[in-house]
Amino acid sequence: QVQLVESGGGLVQPGGSLTLSCTASGSYSELWAWYWFRQAPGKQRELVASIMLSGYTNYGDPVKGRFTISRDNGKKTTYLQMNSLNPDDTAVYYCTAAESWGQGTQVTVSS
Repeated sequence: QVQLVESGGGLVQPGGSLTLSCTASGSYSELWAWYWFRQAPGKQRELVASIMLSGYTNYGDPVKGRFTISRDNGKKTTYLQMNSLNPDDTAVYYCTAAESWGQGTQVTVSS
């Protein structure tokens, strides 16, 4: 069984940056693809970014050029570097891999 734990969320001013982390415990495979999703109040959950074993990455249109996903297989961790944050980025951010989901971490962008 896999457990995923996110961290790094918080309150940030518009234009600021945050880095989210998601670490796996239990069974882990470097073959996994990692994904970050987010869900804002009253909105559907949307894909933010993904990274394959090969390092190939994909981003949702709203975050292209501002967010960067990465992975460290040795640490069983994926990261989401978020720059130039704006209030529309306010949401609960979830990581997922191997059909498991983390509990989510709140990101609030506000002055």
